[in-house]
Amino acid sequence: MRRLSGLAAIFQAAKGVGAVPARTAEYRMVQSALYSTGNNSSVMSHVLSHTKHDDQSSRAAARVVSGTMLFSVAASTLAGEAHAKEPIPPKFRPNDVVLYQYEACPFCNKVKAFLDYYDIPYKIVEVNPISKNEIKWSDYKKVPILMVDGEQMVDSSDIVDKLFQKVCPQVAAKSTSDNDEENKWRKWVDNHLVHILSPNIYRSASEALESFDYITTQGNFSFYERTVAKYAGATAMYFVSKKLKKKYNITDERAALYEAAETWVDALNGRDFLGGSKPNLADLAVFGVLRPIRNLKSGKDMVANTRIGDWYSRMEGAVGQPSKVQA
Repeated sequence: MRRLSGLAAIFQAAKGVGAVPARTAEYRMVQSALYSTGNNSSVMSHVLSHTKHDDQSSRAAARVVSGTMLFSVAASTLAGEAHAKEPIPPKFRPNDVVLYQYEACPFCNKVKAFLDYYDIPYKIVEVNPISKNEIKWSDYKKVPILMVDGEQMVDSSDIVDKLFQKVCPQVAAKSTSDNDEENKWRKWVDNHLVHILSPNIYRSASEALESFDYITTQGNFSFYERTVAKYAGATAMYFVSKKLKKKYNITDERAALYEAAETWVDALNGRDFLGGSKPNLADLAVFGVLRPIRNLKSGKDMVANTRIGDWYSRMEGAVGQPSKVQA
């Protein structure tokens, strides 16, 4: 009965059932934000309500689901054609770079793509999405958070901008038509591409389970949280993905993903990268948010049914192996 009660609460959350105001902290509304990573991305709140049948098991399941909804699913590959990487300029040699992240977060992966491409060594602190103990020291309660020699940076696009100004100050200071194109596609990533991902990775029950199997393996979960999250989270997000389809006017999620991939390839206009002979910030942004889904069914289908595979392989070679170490 406890399990049934917990699943009932989860289904209510997925269907967007309103919550009754709680009188104690134990019965507070739990609010979840999909892709809540400090960007101007979609924030979708889901209230997990307390009913007369609620008990400790259902509340625990609700907390786990609310935490796991903060994720997009990740799986990465690191093979590919070799390209010269960008060296760190002598004037910018940070001594201590620490990234607070969710392994499966697309915006965290965007920051990592930049760090990896510019060969900036960094440490990883995997944040528990439920307790968030690892970032309680910060007033900013989302990820990614990047600490560079004691300086806190937040919001993936802002992080990349600040790092780029340190790495390539002369290039960053210029205002050219190339920068206009680059900025256009960086905004396209944050305002369009990321919204297509969840309806695809949670498209079916089997794909939702595949996604949460990765999330719970890579994320910072306790054994109990991992067990509950895999099945309860997959169930909830399957229904949430349907709401996201409606919100963003997506009729066919796979068709939308394929269209986005083809749109990006068209933007390359025959170039190896949008940046020409080497990646620019838009290339790194697209690669970063797509890398998490590459080995999931949605990512495999995307590569099999569009022309994006060649560019993606070139990006794998250009970005190379992660420079991270676990903190």
